[in-house]
Amino acid sequence: MEKILIVEDETVIRSALRKLLERHEYQVSEAGAVNEALDNFDLSSFDLIISDLRLPGAPGTDLIKPAGDVPVLVMTSYASLRSAVDSMKSGAVDYIAKPFDHDEMLDAVAAIIANHSPQSTPEEQRTSTAKRGHSHLGGMIGNCQPMIKLYEHINKVAPTEATVLVHGETGTGKELVAKAIHAYSHRTEQPFISVNCAAIPETLIESELFGYEKGAFTGANNNRMGLIEAADGGTLFLDEIGELPLEAQARLLRFIQEDEIRRIGAVESRKVDVRLICATHRDLKTLAHENQFRPDLYYRINVMQLVLPPLRDRGKDILELAESILERRCIELNKPVATFSPKAIQAITTYTWPGNVRELENVIERAVILNDGESIDNDLLNIDLELVNVTQIRSKRPIVAPVTDAPAELMGEEAQDDLSLEDYFQRFVLEHQDSMSETELARKLGVSRKCLWERRQRLGIPRKKGAKSAS
Repeated sequence: MEKILIVEDETVIRSALRKLLERHEYQVSEAGAVNEALDNFDLSSFDLIISDLRLPGAPGTDLIKPAGDVPVLVMTSYASLRSAVDSMKSGAVDYIAKPFDHDEMLDAVAAIIANHSPQSTPEEQRTSTAKRGHSHLGGMIGNCQPMIKLYEHINKVAPTEATVLVHGETGTGKELVAKAIHAYSHRTEQPFISVNCAAIPETLIESELFGYEKGAFTGANNNRMGLIEAADGGTLFLDEIGELPLEAQARLLRFIQEDEIRRIGAVESRKVDVRLICATHRDLKTLAHENQFRPDLYYRINVMQLVLPPLRDRGKDILELAESILERRCIELNKPVATFSPKAIQAITTYTWPGNVRELENVIERAVILNDGESIDNDLLNIDLELVNVTQIRSKRPIVAPVTDAPAELMGEEAQDDLSLEDYFQRFVLEHQDSMSETELARKLGVSRKCLWERRQRLGIPRKKGAKSAS
């Protein structure tokens, strides 16, 4: 049984984390500060140390050196993510933001322990390293579970000839997935042709895809090769295939079935050897039921479906992506490489990003253009922190426990055992609102005072009369 040491000064968080880990068969010890951990435990006897970054007295990073080969996982609030990234440069193995998601914590713990176990095989270490976020497959950056699953599927499907359907919201990077499949296939030295079906007028889509013979229609003064034929031997990527007209869908279906195309105006067909990858942000199955997409074509292209998660569901990937984009844009625009301020990091990691990675790239490029200093602040990103609700964005579960005026210590073992993100907020506020000001509460939770007030109103926990005034 693996041994884990938790170093956290907040009782409610420490208790919830201990119960979560014990429920998954880890042996857990606790300490409330760095000096308590050093005085009471032999750090080398643990398989993992999980420590809050900000503790009474010394910071959690002071455990890294005395821990030696034992990995240290740092916990921090969203407002302190910059410090968490810096702590990794000091030797922390990873960081996780509070309030944390249970599955995210368990995945991080399992991956770190597997990677640092002396009994683990090289293959297990490579897998766990990927799970901790060092996978940059085909230009894609990400360590969340949906991305790890995507990488695994790409590695499996790329060497085959199977047709692939990539599904994801606009701006998630579907073309990067297609390019990765092409790069890891045996066709990598052959052409990769990308076609945005939504960008070609309906009257031209067939001639663009299949080509035409001289005299086939007015203006066809020469023979012209279509894009499918141009991809012969390589890969054809049809982006937004859901926008393809029904007539073109019928011709595309024949190409998939027979591996041949016939130019407009031609008599004979031509054999082609093309790997097909399609992408869409629309629900093709529903469109097929509504007769807006050919069902037979849908079943032909849906051999292997890969799903790209939206940016809002990718956790810490958002910050890693943002810093990678920032460095790249600074170099491209001949600007000194800048960093994000703590407020900018809070905004980046809590905003919902409806435009996904494309929106993130545009926001950062704008900030780099306008920036004149070493640090990019929130105002340059043009993201309003007051409108961001951390709990709404990060929580994947509804509130199941009723709001109560009882402090966390009186709520019972079972209630604390299943501490969700909303539960954590409620109980932390109820426990500390008599001893902390609103400013202190907001700072500890990593949110603005306005967000704290709004969540108080929504969850029905108004400020008590006679509580400590704001500082």
